[in-house]
Amino acid sequence: MLEVANLEVVYNEVALVLRGLSIEVPDGQIVALLGANGAGKTTTTRAVSGLLDVHEGKITKGSVTFNGQRIDDMEPSAIVRSGITQVMEGRRVFAELTVDENLVTGGITNTNRAALAAAHERVMTMFPILADRRKSVAGYLSGGEQQMLAIGRALMADPKLLVLDEPSLGLAPKLVAQIRDIIVEINQTGTSVLLIEQNATMALSIAGYGYIMETGKIVMDGEAAKLLKDEDVQEFYLGLHGEEGERKSFRDVKHYKRRKRWLS
Repeated sequence: MLEVANLEVVYNEVALVLRGLSIEVPDGQIVALLGANGAGKTTTTRAVSGLLDVHEGKITKGSVTFNGQRIDDMEPSAIVRSGITQVMEGRRVFAELTVDENLVTGGITNTNRAALAAAHERVMTMFPILADRRKSVAGYLSGGEQQMLAIGRALMADPKLLVLDEPSLGLAPKLVAQIRDIIVEINQTGTSVLLIEQNATMALSIAGYGYIMETGKIVMDGEAAKLLKDEDVQEFYLGLHGEEGERKSFRDVKHYKRRKRWLS
């Protein structure tokens, strides 16, 4: 469904952030893209969503293809109409608007009134808390409720592919589990998902395939279940090391990048 091929992105004509990145999201699948801060995950989402220009970014090499059509030169609104919506890092709800008004903005490209009504009903069913707070101002919702609203707003366009940028960021473990279950439910209704995360346990537990980024390129990829069991992935992302799962600090495990087998 989505193919990012040998992509290079430069900011302000100086900073090379993506260095030949290639990933794929098959139809109907959840694919996880993992990486630490600064790895280039958000830049990847901007390239897919057409938002690089806003941040003085530019694709200098490679391509982004969706359902066989090049989209890397399309406007963001056209990309949404093609079937891709994104939930940005930090939720980015319209704080001054109500829950219902936020949802209306998400469905602005959906000109079919019947489909729009069906999408709204789907969101209300999926997120009962939003149904209870339809007239509440979004800025007064909790962090978890705002994340649900951001996802619901993206679903109003009835996307074929949902791009989620750090949906678990800043949420308590119980809410992270709820968001995880929601992502699975969305996927089971036919929407493919590109899940960008630092929370490896959550992302790889529901994804079918995973990619790991470092300094703008993919350093490891494979079936999600195998990545979750990989020693280097456990050491860096889960803080585990040794036969007894001894926990170490981030500083102590940075040496993973120097291991040759990470790139093998």
